[in-house]
Amino acid sequence: MTDTDAARDLAVVVIGAGPAGLTAAYQLAKSDVVCEILEADDIVGGISRTVERDGWRFDIGGHRFFTKVQPVNDLWFEILGEDEFLQRPRMSRIYYRGKLYDYPFKTMNVLRNLGVIEAMRCVGSYGWARLRPPKDTSNLEGFYVSMFGRRLFGHFFDHYNQKVWGVPTSQMSADFGAQRVKGMSLMTAVRDALTPKALKRRRAKGDQVTSLIESFNYPKYGPGQMWEKCAELVTKAGCTLRLDANVVRIRHDNGRATEVVAVVDDEERSFPCTHVVSSMPFRSLIRAMDPPVPDGVRAAAEGLTYRDFITVALVVPQEYSFPDNWIYIHDPEVKVGRIQNFGSWSPYLVKEGRTCLGLELFVNEGDETWSKSDDELIAQAKREIQHLGLADASRVEAGYVVRMPKAYPVYDEYYQANVAVLRGWIADHAANVMPAGRNGMHKYNNQDHSMLTAMLSVENILGAHHDVWTVNVEAEYHEEQVGSDTPSGGRDAPVLPRAAIDAAAEARRAT
Repeated sequence: MTDTDAARDLAVVVIGAGPAGLTAAYQLAKSDVVCEILEADDIVGGISRTVERDGWRFDIGGHRFFTKVQPVNDLWFEILGEDEFLQRPRMSRIYYRGKLYDYPFKTMNVLRNLGVIEAMRCVGSYGWARLRPPKDTSNLEGFYVSMFGRRLFGHFFDHYNQKVWGVPTSQMSADFGAQRVKGMSLMTAVRDALTPKALKRRRAKGDQVTSLIESFNYPKYGPGQMWEKCAELVTKAGCTLRLDANVVRIRHDNGRATEVVAVVDDEERSFPCTHVVSSMPFRSLIRAMDPPVPDGVRAAAEGLTYRDFITVALVVPQEYSFPDNWIYIHDPEVKVGRIQNFGSWSPYLVKEGRTCLGLELFVNEGDETWSKSDDELIAQAKREIQHLGLADASRVEAGYVVRMPKAYPVYDEYYQANVAVLRGWIADHAANVMPAGRNGMHKYNNQDHSMLTAMLSVENILGAHHDVWTVNVEAEYHEEQVGSDTPSGGRDAPVLPRAAIDAAAEARRAT
């Protein structure tokens, strides 16, 4: 049998049209395998989509196209073409108490913003923490206090982490902090600011932390341009892309999936399969299995949880633009956690004379913020942008709201064991189902990891034997050049206590 004959015998269903799903479809098409792509949403790209409203384009979270996984980098340019990328400078700062702090931290900037008196207090707090460290350093608060002192912890580590994950830092695992602060120079910067010899030495070295990437590639019209183009290419190659296609069942028999059933145009449609590449949430994949999984496996699936995300985009005059890609908001008096400036990502996302600021809220689906109307969220965003002094609320010309459920897989103390249970059941009962990507594998990863897992899954369909679960692009690249002794396969994220997650869910139900 020729390779072409073998390809014709394959019936691959790809669930999801985000980076993992569309990469899988693209790689299959290159090997003359056409597939069915089922996407539950009405737009491609997943969390890497670019939303368009009234001619404005904005990202969900912001996506820098930088990787040291060469096959992924090559694929980006192969799909979109070199002319459609911009080389953009990397710039992010921290906003705290009306001041912007450079990141990586720089000596004079820290000194100027904190002031000599507060800098001395921070050094004193640091010295006290070294002499009398917290008794419990297994949680994130204790770890940061022991490393930097309580004053710096309060300035730069407490409020933002609570906003992102919805849990006090005293209840987060310290492992996350250990990964985040490798190479961090804040304490060095403050100490050096007060030590003339050290300051002179740092100035001679350029006072620069060079481990962060200085620039990155970015599609002219946002990351969604990449996946819109990819969708166009795979459909031209003969693949079928169905939007608003909600997978409801995956029938399996004798250790293999045999067909995928989805609701398309309000009717159930059946798609026979020899293989399935699934980037739908792992929990949803297990729920869809027919016959149903045993109770213990279902319990493991239900144990997987997510953090959700809202972007409120405000159109403002160009005078309120700033050079950063985004600013981290450490002010505890506002809900916004991060603010994107889409004009700094690409001039093609905005219109002449104006820019679009994306205020990001880290939420849980169904909570008070998630449940607000779009008008309420826009009004809140205008109040907060005014409070922060970053724009005049009265000059906001328009506002748009995008909700993104399941944006971040959450790690609790049981998630690894739960994922292991699900992997074992899939291997025994549906071995031709291949989870891939962020939600598909329940891994808090970057776009390049999602793509690589999809690429290797396709190679497995064509006869290879990769263990996709061991893929760890962070071993090759981390934006801060941080390695990890744990082959998690994704970015570092804190382990949140299950009790806190359940308490938050109960509070949402009560309201």
